[in-house]
Amino acid sequence: MLVPSACKNTLPNTLESTLILNQKNAVITGCLRGIGRETLALFAEQGANVWACAQAADEEFESFCGELAAKHGGWVKPIYFDLTDHDAIKGAMRSIQMDKKPVDCLVNVAGLTRDALVHMTTMDQLRQVFDVNLFAQVLITQYLTKLMVRQKRGCVINVASISGLDGNAGQLSYSASKAALIGVTKTLSRELGELGIRVNAVAPGVIDTEMNAIVPRDILASRVSRTSLGRLGGPREVAGTIAFLASDLSEYMTGQVIRIDGGMN
Repeated sequence: MLVPSACKNTLPNTLESTLILNQKNAVITGCLRGIGRETLALFAEQGANVWACAQAADEEFESFCGELAAKHGGWVKPIYFDLTDHDAIKGAMRSIQMDKKPVDCLVNVAGLTRDALVHMTTMDQLRQVFDVNLFAQVLITQYLTKLMVRQKRGCVINVASISGLDGNAGQLSYSASKAALIGVTKTLSRELGELGIRVNAVAPGVIDTEMNAIVPRDILASRVSRTSLGRLGGPREVAGTIAFLASDLSEYMTGQVIRIDGGMN
């Protein structure tokens, strides 16, 4: 008779610890603001060390990273590169590899939107959005999962969107790129699972970020009215689910897309 793996008690100390990411090393993209910044802060609070990726050097961001490290006792290392520059991405990934530390987790947060109705969407806009939201994410994932394969463990969390699941008028390029990222998530979970690497995604709804700050107020209000909770979500609320997926509390989860949308219908 097969013995359920749960009987092996593979989570000795996790439930007793208040730090669910203690001593894990994570790479997080899009850390300058929004969901990425809150994810960086929460990971540091929960005991993780972080390579904090952002597009360009920023003094305020450098100070923020230093304060997180000093307050929580880990290390936070800013890494700068442009997601549209594949050579820069490769250089950044090599610098992470040169640190000779295990990479336990990759969180692909960085994203771009170029909203337009279908007949107003140009091929240049489509390529630009896909370059950031899909191609860059895949390239980063290829590099870092090679390191995880050697360790025979690790996890990847992709930040998709409910637009990639449901579609959204005026977001052809964004919805398509996020739907493709969901496809990548499910495929990689199949390919990498037997190597000890979990791949999941979160699909945020209407979140209080700079990306939604430019949405006309009447459209934003209409979207919020479709949620059961009747309010915008916070970046910290998305970060909480990401932290769960990065932790050992979710070690039997892979290939999943978790909606964080306040009950949107």
